[in-house]
Amino acid sequence: MSLLNHIPSVSSWLAGSGLQPLVLAGRTLLPVVQGGMGVGVSASGLAGSVAALGAVGTLSSVDLRRHHPDLMQQTEHLDVKDPKSRGLIDAANLEALRREIRQARARAQGQGLLALNVMKAISAYVAHVREALACGIDALVAGAGLPLDLPEMAQDHPHTALIPILSDARGVQVLVRKWEKKGRLPDAIVIEHPRWAGGHLGAAKVEDLRDPRFDFEQVLPAVRAFLRSAGIERALPLIAAGGVYDRADILRLQGLGADAVQLGTAFAVTQECDAALSFKQILARARPRDLAEFISVAGLPARGVRNHWLAKYLRVEPKLKAVAHAKGYCNMGFDCLTHCGLRDGKADMGQFCIDQQLGHALEGDSQRGLYFRGAGPLPFGDQIRPVLDLMRWLIEGVREGVPNDPKAAWQSELNPT
Repeated sequence: MSLLNHIPSVSSWLAGSGLQPLVLAGRTLLPVVQGGMGVGVSASGLAGSVAALGAVGTLSSVDLRRHHPDLMQQTEHLDVKDPKSRGLIDAANLEALRREIRQARARAQGQGLLALNVMKAISAYVAHVREALACGIDALVAGAGLPLDLPEMAQDHPHTALIPILSDARGVQVLVRKWEKKGRLPDAIVIEHPRWAGGHLGAAKVEDLRDPRFDFEQVLPAVRAFLRSAGIERALPLIAAGGVYDRADILRLQGLGADAVQLGTAFAVTQECDAALSFKQILARARPRDLAEFISVAGLPARGVRNHWLAKYLRVEPKLKAVAHAKGYCNMGFDCLTHCGLRDGKADMGQFCIDQQLGHALEGDSQRGLYFRGAGPLPFGDQIRPVLDLMRWLIEGVREGVPNDPKAAWQSELNPT
């Protein structure tokens, strides 16, 4: 039976919740955005399921061939030193992207909104953007760098929502002013707090992650004031990302000027998430003491679970950086990043293959995977629950089968008495 037979409309679901809907790309949506998570963590299964409930489901564009055995068979044994390998792998990933968008759309059944997250830092950024536009994706979400070229690339697709990810008011002003000169405004902006989010974070250094300038209490009113002064406040929804736990957080953030919230890890541990069950269990069972912050191979601060691989890497990182040197080829054969600390021998950046480690995580390899995770508690503790349960918790405040509040346990571990 269709999932849609079990849920109310957006307006009736929000009635009595105190929450305001997100109006984006001409659609009225639940004020919840599922964040894009690569490699392959948020593919068609998760994104389509979230959209089917009337929210924003987001695919991540990076290395989606991993979900397609035929495409992996064609590419996994290529000689990484052969210059032809990159083109073959890129072509396979574009085919996988087409398939995943098609499958997500079928799962969404015309509900909600489907977005694609594309990292500015990847070498296939332009190709992924163009392919997604050709496939008719509803929205493009761009982070890991300022996507100043997105308006030009999407100029023939005025109905595709363009959504940059930024972390502070200054970044918003810079991007909006530059986009204005190109004749297009963002359709929404994700404001991501690096103190709470998972994966790659919008700060220059690890030491900056807790800088008060990123606090929502400062950023959201400041951005609203800028948009108001520019005369574009009503046309530009803000989506607050990082540290969202329950409906009270959504109400608080809407009170500060956000239109919606974005969650990543909470969706990564749902049954519909496209990663292996053991991947979800590692994220769900992690505690505050298990999290680590470090500089990624992309040169950005990142946050993940301190498992066997990450603990070992952090121990030997100084030695690896001391002998960093440019390599003649990419470990995986397709130069996934424009600038790669390992390949390019950049001693101030990470010294590991990110696609390889994230691929191990997708498969649930507890020893070798890199497990990105947000810094807060999860609504269902270590349970793996359906997307519908998570949405009911966020919108209705209804949570069954959780005897003790995971947030209280998390905070008690952070602040022992």
